[in-house]
Formats: sequence, structure tokens, C-alpha cells
Amino acid sequence: MASTTNGSTLPSLVVHLERDRARALVRAAFPRRKWKIITTRSAEELEAVFRRVLVDAALIDLGSPGEDTWKAAAFAAEFPSAPFFAIMPLRPTDSPAAARCAGLGFIDVIVEGIDENTARDLVNPHAFSTRFRHALIETPPALGLTTPLQKTAWQVIVAHSGRPVTTKELAKAVGLSREHLSRNFAKPGAPNLKRVIDLVRLIAAAELAKNPGHDIRDIARILDFASSSHLAVTAQRIFGTRPASLARLRTIDLIDRFAQGRTRSRT
Repeated sequence: MASTTNGSTLPSLVVHLERDRARALVRAAFPRRKWKIITTRSAEELEAVFRRVLVDAALIDLGSPGEDTWKAAAFAAEFPSAPFFAIMPLRPTDSPAAARCAGLGFIDVIVEGIDENTARDLVNPHAFSTRFRHALIETPPALGLTTPLQKTAWQVIVAHSGRPVTTKELAKAVGLSREHLSRNFAKPGAPNLKRVIDLVRLIAAAELAKNPGHDIRDIARILDFASSSHLAVTAQRIFGTRPASLARLRTIDLIDRFAQGRTRSRT
């Protein structure tokens, strides 16, 4: 079984490591207090992680790759929402492996002896959570979220990158009671809080739906929907569309659909 750490809001880093030197590099560059490290020992384990966890990035040790390691590396094409990075010495004999990584869609190579101190800086800008947060950190004008409270709550929601966030957690983050937060968030003309939480979760679902390796059941599991049916009902309520259509819609399209009369619920 894959080993994991706790911390639902930490970025998730899946590592597939064969050598002690690669393990030492990961320990030094990605401390567990800042990253949720998930260690896999086979290609099957790595695939299973992607089907149950929102993966931010994957590191594959390709210093002396065997057949199973290349099977793990091939999942870069199946799950492009998570950037894949190779770890290798990059000796002259490693050139074919580096070229093969590029063909599989790897983002970059972390070179032992050179990139130890910058590995985190190489990975972090490409991580799913980082890209998601940067894309949405400014409140979309179509949502009408203009007050400081609304903007702060939006940023907290977006920082979860589609992972579940409760109104209790949000209230604590902004220093208000749940009742005060909900009442003051949904000013006239603005969406209510629960709808906005669902909107952000479904934007993440749409990004995951673009992965060839994910189906709707996987996405529902990853984003903690009760079932694929629950995801389908939520997508219909928030966007007026089926989950199967999410993959072809851009974030701006989803926000526009939401803003057209689907911003408020009865509770």
C-alpha cells in the first residue's frame, strides 16, 4: 500500500523512488511539514493514488529505471493535470532516458548534484494547486464578489484547490461565526456561500476531467463527493450540464454558466 501523511490542504507529491540518493533529495527538498508525500512502490500503486487523491506533482526516479519504473513514468500522459518530473544524475548515458521523458510529457528533469537546492522551486510553480490558485485568486467580475469579506472568503476557498472546505473552516479563517459569514457573504446580487464552494470544486472537477486516465467516479472520489451521482447532480445545479461535458468547457465558460441564474440556493 502507498504510504501517506496527514494534512488535507498540503500539496500532494507522489514519489516513485528506487535509489537512496533520490530518496535523500526528496527528503531534503520537500519537507513533510509543507508537503503531503505519497510513496509508491509499483506502477499499479502510482495509478491507484491518482484515482483517489488530488495529486499536485509526481517525481519519478529514473537514475536506473526498470520496466515497472517506465510503466509509472508513462502515466504522465494519462494524468497531465499533475506535472511529472524525473530525478536522475544526467550522465551522458542518461540522455536517451531524458529524451524518453520529454516524449512522455514530463515537465523537467531534477538533476542530482545540481538541482538539490532548487528542486522545490522547479516543482512548485507547476503544481496543480499553485496553477489553480494563480488562475482564480482574483475574484471573477461575473460573480459580483466585491466586498473585502467576499474576496477573502473566495481566496480561502480557492486555496483548497477543489478539496472540500466547510463553512466552519471558512468562518474560522476569516474570524467570524458561520452565521455571520453566510449572511454577510451573500449580499444582494452576489451568490451565496455554499454555491460558491460548489463552483470552485466543480472547476477543479473540470480540470481533472481533461485527464484521459480519470473517469467521473475517480473525480467524485478525489474531490470527496458522496458518489458520481452526487457530482452529476451538483454539476447540473451549478452549470446546467452533465459531468461528461465538463472536460470541454473552459473555466470562464463555467463561471459564465454559473452566473446566469444559478448563484443562489434556498439554504
